Amino acid sequence: MTRNNLMNPNIILSIAFKQINAISIAALIAISTIFAPLASVYAAPLPPGTTGVKWHPGHYYTIQNWANDDPIYMAQVYKELEATPALRGMQLRYLWGWLEKSPGVYDFSSIDKHLEKLTAMNKRLVIQVQTKSFEADWKLIPDYLKAPEYEGGAFPFRDWGSPTIDGYNIKLWNTNVRKRLTALLRAMGERYNSHPNFEGIGLIETAMGQATTPLTKAQTDGWFNNLIVVQKNMRTFFPNTMTIQEINYPREYLKQITSEMVKIGGALGCPDIYPDEPGLNFIGNAYSPQGAYKYFSQLSGIVPIAPTVEKVNYLNTRGDKQGHVPTVQEILVFARNELKPNYIFWQRLPEYVGQVLEVMSWKRQISTPSGGLISTCPSAYSSCITD
Repeated sequence: MTRNNLMNPNIILSIAFKQINAISIAALIAISTIFAPLASVYAAPLPPGTTGVKWHPGHYYTIQNWANDDPIYMAQVYKELEATPALRGMQLRYLWGWLEKSPGVYDFSSIDKHLEKLTAMNKRLVIQVQTKSFEADWKLIPDYLKAPEYEGGAFPFRDWGSPTIDGYNIKLWNTNVRKRLTALLRAMGERYNSHPNFEGIGLIETAMGQATTPLTKAQTDGWFNNLIVVQKNMRTFFPNTMTIQEINYPREYLKQITSEMVKIGGALGCPDIYPDEPGLNFIGNAYSPQGAYKYFSQLSGIVPIAPTVEKVNYLNTRGDKQGHVPTVQEILVFARNELKPNYIFWQRLPEYVGQVLEVMSWKRQISTPSGGLISTCPSAYSSCITD
C-alpha cells in the first residue's frame, strides 16, 4: 500500500465501514448465540388475551432430579420420548435451592434447555418445584432463607420409626418464607405461562414428615393455610397452565385443601400409586376422614387428576411392603379405574423402563392421544387449549 492510498479519504472510509460491518456481524453472532435458546423457547407464545388452559392429557415420564442434566441418561430419555407416541412429555423436578441463587436471582437455564428440546419434538414439559427433601444433604432452599426472619427456612424430619434426620421441609407457616416462594413462582409464570409446550407446574406432597421437634397446631394450621395462598397465587401467575398440588397426608387437612383447589381450578396429584395402601384408599367414617384416593375419583371431571408412579410403587402395592410386587399393567389398571386420572407421570428408572415402554406400546395406550386416560376438559376450566 502506498502513502497516497493511505491518505485517500474514500479508501479510509471504505476500510472503516468494512471493519465496522465485520464487528457488527461478530457482535450479532455473539448476541444470537446468547439469546438463541430463549428465542426458540419462546418461539410461539399463546396470543394475548387467551383464556383457556393448555390441555394435553396422557402419559408422561418423571425424571429424578439427580438426572435432569445427566447427558447420557437424558439422551436416552429423549430417544424414548421420540419413539413412543403414548408418552406426551416429561415432568422434571427442581429443588427450590437450585432455582434461586440469591434473593430474586433465578437460574432457569436447565428448564429452558429441556423446554427447547421438547418443543422441537412437539412434546410437553411439566415442572415440580420441590419444597421438601428426602435426603438430609440436599440443597432444599436458598442460603438466604436460613436467616432469622425466615426461622431458618426449613425444619428437619424423620421417617416414622427412623432414628436419623431423613430430610427437610420448608417452614411455610412463616409469612416471609411464603412470600419468597410466591416470588419464585411469579417469575416462573412470567417466563413460562404463555409457552404452548409448558404444560404444568406443581408443588410437592402435603405430607410434612415427622418433625424432629414436634410442630404446634398453630404451625401446622399456618403451613396449610399458606400452602393454599401459594396455590391461589400460582393460578394467577399461570392462568393458561395446569397448576398441581400433590396430596397424600395428613388426612384431616385434605378436605380443606381439595375444596380450595376446586374453587381455583387447580389440579390434584399424588406422589404414589399404591393399589393396596390402606391410608390412601380409606373410605372415611364418622371418626376419621377419607384418604386421598377418594378425592380423585370424586373430583375427576371437575379438576385435573395427575398422580405419579414412583420407584416404590414398582416394588410393592403398599408402602409398608406388606402387599405384593405389581406389574406395570396392574398399576395402570388400578390408576385408570380407581383414580380416574387425566395424566399419569411414570418415574423413568432403568430397571423398569422396559416394562413401562412395553405397556405404552399396547393398543389401549396408542389408540388415543391421551393414552386411554380421561381426556375431557375439566369443568373447572373455562376452556381447554388442545392445539
